[in-house]
Amino acid sequence: MTAFIQPEQFNNVLFSMLDETFDNVQGYYLDRGTSLFETLADVSAEEASIPVGGKCATLAAQVKHVAFYLDVLEKSVRAGQFEQVDWGKIWREVTAVSPQEWSAIKSELRESYDRIKALINDTPEWTSEQQIGGAIATIVHTAYHLGEIRQALCTLKA
Repeated sequence: MTAFIQPEQFNNVLFSMLDETFDNVQGYYLDRGTSLFETLADVSAEEASIPVGGKCATLAAQVKHVAFYLDVLEKSVRAGQFEQVDWGKIWREVTAVSPQEWSAIKSELRESYDRIKALINDTPEWTSEQQIGGAIATIVHTAYHLGEIRQALCTLKA
């Protein structure tokens, strides 16, 4: 007998883990109040314009990069093909941001996240390892950048 995970179960866990990563900590791996949107809620444009660690991209670039990643993943899965993209573009282009630009970047992240949730909702079956890996990588990749953002904020506010 072949064992398998029901697509509905997989989607439910994916939604829960994405919710924890982006919105509402449920106890999988984050501490209360540390999801991405909770973390970004009190970050000013001035703080978002500071390079992480003094030498790397800004916090705004980190957030823009996560939105870009989600957009690339969503388009690739829907199109069924994974094309080369310029991953470095965000890091090169996003530096200091105005309050309006910072607000737009956070809104873009929310919209990208909502499209990923719609994509998962539209996926009744996970038919390839690439699809499953992409779904899991969405959580892992975002969690990595959330850690970078939170670490930078700890340094900034110390």
